[in-house]
Amino acid sequence: MRIALGVEYDGAGFCGWQLQDGVRTVQGEIEIALEKIANHPVRVITAGRTDTGVHASGQVIHFDTGTARPDRSWQRGTTRYLPDDVAVLWARQVSEDFHARFSAVERHYRYIIFNRRVRPTYLNKRVSWDYRPLDAERMQQAALPLLGRHDFDAYRAVACQAKSPVRELRELSVRRQGDFVIIDARADGFLHHMVRNLAGVLSAIGAGEQDIDWAREVLTSRDRTCGGVTASPHGLYLVAIVYPDHFELPAGNTAVPVF
Repeated sequence: MRIALGVEYDGAGFCGWQLQDGVRTVQGEIEIALEKIANHPVRVITAGRTDTGVHASGQVIHFDTGTARPDRSWQRGTTRYLPDDVAVLWARQVSEDFHARFSAVERHYRYIIFNRRVRPTYLNKRVSWDYRPLDAERMQQAALPLLGRHDFDAYRAVACQAKSPVRELRELSVRRQGDFVIIDARADGFLHHMVRNLAGVLSAIGAGEQDIDWAREVLTSRDRTCGGVTASPHGLYLVAIVYPDHFELPAGNTAVPVF
């Protein structure tokens, strides 16, 4: 049978999602915990691999097993064996045609910038930090031309392995809440470092270092070297993965706190 899990984690203490020898990863911790419940080795498939320092409140994974357990046992039992910075939010048995990555129709990321002169203390590695006063309205205006289906070659990492740089960006919104500037991005899929590169470009515009049209100019250049600095991973949260309704999965946990 195939089991889907909703997963939440604090990425600050991990070397990313993907299993690697000799370092602590989210995938590694989850597979160790699942093995104790399934009574056999488990290999999980994720909706989206996150980089070192990136957090998730709505990650989705799946695995195959011959062990029968109630959904609640997969959720509570696995969480029992996980470290404090990872938890399983829900578990569902799904049909064999479900795939955590390939069945997804939309992904939602949130990027949180702590915007004040003094660096964060207890929020360290939970948010990005920018000491420059950022104009969120200016950033929002700059974001508008990026909406829609485009070639985002200039907004992906040089080492990105995606076959095509074309993605449909369905939301790119910027708002201020006190000392926080919050960027929400929804798309049919994201390229490697795409959200962090969008945040870096918009932050430079918000700080008044670049014109509002610069975000569009970077897009049309299709040249990563025109795109400026990649923003820190610490402010990035994977908040939701959306699937077709017939899979009947819980909605993503989009309630990422703004502290």
